[in-house]
Amino acid sequence: MNERISNSQLFQLIMANIKELIREPGVLFWGIIFPILMSLGLGVAFTKKKDVVATIAVVTQTHANAQPGDTISVLQHFLQVNKAVTEKEANGTISGKLTIPDDKLGSTTFIFRPMSWQQAMVLIKRGNLNLIVDEQNGVVQYHFDPMNPDAQLTYLKLTRLFNTTGPVVKETNTEIKPLTVSGTRYIDFLVPGLIAMGVMMSCMWGVSYAIIERRSKKLLRRMVATPMKRSNFLIALITVRVLMNFIEAALLFLVAYLAFHITIQGNIAALLAIFIAGNFAFAGIAIFISSHTAKTEIGNGLINALSMPMMVLSGVFFSYHNFPAWSIPTIQKFPLTMMADGIRSVFIEGAGFSEVAMPIIILSAIGVVFFSAGMKIFRWH
Repeated sequence: MNERISNSQLFQLIMANIKELIREPGVLFWGIIFPILMSLGLGVAFTKKKDVVATIAVVTQTHANAQPGDTISVLQHFLQVNKAVTEKEANGTISGKLTIPDDKLGSTTFIFRPMSWQQAMVLIKRGNLNLIVDEQNGVVQYHFDPMNPDAQLTYLKLTRLFNTTGPVVKETNTEIKPLTVSGTRYIDFLVPGLIAMGVMMSCMWGVSYAIIERRSKKLLRRMVATPMKRSNFLIALITVRVLMNFIEAALLFLVAYLAFHITIQGNIAALLAIFIAGNFAFAGIAIFISSHTAKTEIGNGLINALSMPMMVLSGVFFSYHNFPAWSIPTIQKFPLTMMADGIRSVFIEGAGFSEVAMPIIILSAIGVVFFSAGMKIFRWH
């Protein structure tokens, strides 16, 4: 009899713990939903497709007064011989598209885009190019980051293609020019993304979760009896978090500068403006999320549901151009994408106010709209 009771108690305790577990949104998100979202996002971005696309910039001039070299005519002859598909770009230049079928390793599509050296450097910093090709004194030069395995693979495939499918470029007339200058390395791409992501996570957890936790512990209820204004309470919370974000971003940049010699190539004032605008945007979103929520479990789920997709999709760790073309316009509208692109353009592209003016305006507007909406529906308990 006692053994039967003991077994029944054990069963009831197991069922109670199972119900407690599955009713916890945080457990469901981190244990089930988050791994699925990560696998889907990274899988779409990095799974090897049947047709691998490699974009190659063919430099038409190395500086403002330079004349086009022989590279353009040689490649045009190569594309004609191999019956490549040509397309007209928006700027009037003709780009070539050539697909090399391979049943074992998968097909590779090379897209040759004529452009100036300045345009090529901007696109390779953004992660939109695999390789830069130009010609100097009769020697074809290949420019790419030696630490980028995709660029190395593209170079090997391209040179093999040139040497086996037509009289284009002899191996003795080629030269590799590694891109090791500041702005073309992966670390130069990564640090601005980490700064933007740090702002998002700091505001979402430092502002939103702090309010939700205080409300769940009945601490906000006690503040109703004080003469404190609601706006002063929220603005003070945001101000402290923004100051912390400045310190965190400055320390991250200092470490990157000392360890990897990262520099800011653009306007410092424009960088500060896009940084502050990003803080306002995410702080406003954080206030809106926490304006009504009273349970930390629900708040945890809401914060993760907003921040995690942006962390994966917004180009923090890798270029969002790895995703399908139809999804890129949507990804570019995310607040984290706009902030990361803006900071990155100042860091590695030398951008000023004119280049980041639109992201600054949009991020500031997002912050004002969400903060105002959150203020109207905010409750203390």
